[in-house]
Amino acid sequence: MRVALVEYGIGNVLSVANALTRAGVTPVVVRDGDELTALDASCVVMPGVGAVGEALLLLRQRGLDVALQALVVDRGVPFLGICVGMQVMAETCEEFGEHRGLGWIPGRVRRLAPEGSSLRLPHVGWNTISLRDDGDFLTGLDGEHFYFVHSFVMECPDEYVVATANYGHPFVAAVCHGRLMGVQFHPEKSSQAGAVLLSEFLTRAAPIAA
Repeated sequence: MRVALVEYGIGNVLSVANALTRAGVTPVVVRDGDELTALDASCVVMPGVGAVGEALLLLRQRGLDVALQALVVDRGVPFLGICVGMQVMAETCEEFGEHRGLGWIPGRVRRLAPEGSSLRLPHVGWNTISLRDDGDFLTGLDGEHFYFVHSFVMECPDEYVVATANYGHPFVAAVCHGRLMGVQFHPEKSSQAGAVLLSEFLTRAAPIAA
């Protein structure tokens, strides 16, 4: 099984690689579009920490946006975006200006709390998630604790939302559209619940590998 782990200069790649190794796979780190295309991956995992605008700039500079579009959207290879790796899937992102996202999920990325709010940002620490319907790839994880570090969140139509969390008010914690999956939290830092999530993602990707 060829698991592509996208390194584009703004992610905690090592901790995600270690978590995937514990889940039973050895990911291949790819740093540009050519490497990703050549790998012919069974699935793609893209972490991210920091500003989504910078992330989008780096993805485009490295040709990863085009390669990801061809692999993930056109071919339907399973994709898991983590934190900023989830946010880049939106149409627009409002962080230090407005940025054009990859446009895979209709919606936008906005600040978790407005300027001047008493809510402290970033939102850092453990928080529980609440599943919508069966939770899709998060089945069985309703009410589980996951580790969050973020100041911005995705806003999108309810049909894409599979889990929410609450920090002053409810916000989108996870999205899913076919084989496109994204989580605002960090499964690689979320102990057993995070391990279960990664294992479920890899199980879903396995038929593609076969």
